Amino acid sequence: MHVNVARAVGLFVGAAVLVVVVGWLCGSEKGAQFSVALVVGAGVLVYLFGESLALRAMRARPVSEIERPELYRIVRELATAARQPMPRLYLSPIRSPNAFATGSSPRRAALCCTTGLLRTLDERELRGVIAHELAHIRSHDTLISSVAATLTAVITAMTVVTFLLPLGESEETDMPDLLGGLMMAALAPLAALVVHCGVGRGREFRADEKAAELTGDPIGLAEALTKLEEGARRYPLPRDRGLLASAHVMTTNPFPTGVGRLFAAHPPTDERIRRLYALRRRWDMGG
Repeated sequence: MHVNVARAVGLFVGAAVLVVVVGWLCGSEKGAQFSVALVVGAGVLVYLFGESLALRAMRARPVSEIERPELYRIVRELATAARQPMPRLYLSPIRSPNAFATGSSPRRAALCCTTGLLRTLDERELRGVIAHELAHIRSHDTLISSVAATLTAVITAMTVVTFLLPLGESEETDMPDLLGGLMMAALAPLAALVVHCGVGRGREFRADEKAAELTGDPIGLAEALTKLEEGARRYPLPRDRGLLASAHVMTTNPFPTGVGRLFAAHPPTDERIRRLYALRRRWDMGG
């Protein structure tokens, strides 16, 4: 927990300095002032709404036990086995099968499944995915993920700085829109760098292993990852800023192609599946 808190603070401070410098280079004094306002606003957003950013982007709503009793049963069983609090459950009306967890601590955690996930996976596979997300919650990965998601949204929002540039007579043209598109192209890799520096790919391998230990079934999670990868290609998410900023919190990369791949911060799904099968073989051999 202390490691992730330190990483979250370091990530925020580093990104804040970078945002102010970019603002100064793009818009001189006005750009720097706007960037400082963005940084302050980002701090407020992280504190108040960081854990709900992904939920809002995915249009998720709270789901009751009466509505989804089987989902509640599975989550409750796994949370009890892991000796951690039951997270709040949300449902996202999206066809692409995926799931994610968010929250600054296990007691404030939320777990969201898409309707596509519940339609695509059987119970064995669903248990693997839920155990994976519970592992992120228990390891406090959700704290750094919330900070990274908020900072990514702030950096991509800096395209607004183009409207502060002194363009002279060209202000009446579509020059700000053109510059906004160019800035988005330039800032997308920067925002992706923030995600990769803050989140890292190793956490997915660790969560996969912890999930396999919790369920005792690495193959169930491996088969679920295969279906999630196929579902993402069949039903890709729209590449809007909110979803791009939240891509790294998903169980698998929801953007398998295009610029969305920059924001994934996921190791290759094939490698995750290979490790899960190797773990099963190691268990069978008593290693």
